[in-house]
Amino acid sequence: MRDLIARALVWALSVLVPHRPGRHSAAFLAERPETPLVDPWLKPWSTPTPAHVRALYSPLRGEDVALVRPYCRLDDTLDFGVIHERRTAAVLATLGVDYPYGYEGDHFETLAAFAAAGVTA
Repeated sequence: MRDLIARALVWALSVLVPHRPGRHSAAFLAERPETPLVDPWLKPWSTPTPAHVRALYSPLRGEDVALVRPYCRLDDTLDFGVIHERRTAAVLATLGVDYPYGYEGDHFETLAAFAAAGVTA
């Protein structure tokens, strides 16, 4: 009986009290005035887009493009020979083999001279 009384009271109050739409309902959103968007990013750039940026967003079409894009060329930027020598020396060092290696621009001769002279850092 208490449940029936509570439900009747809620129904009576919902009929008598004016109902406001919820915040996320279509009726509530329709009542709000539309605010104009003011955003500096909505304006187009005043300068033309550079060619390398346009190339990033252009689609790849078969024979028209190279297999490697010009901004991804690895052969000019990395020297894998040095990395290969270091990895070989590291693997052989774990096996207990002394593998002397060198590359252009290394500092091993300078360090050996300091060690022979007894200089420590």
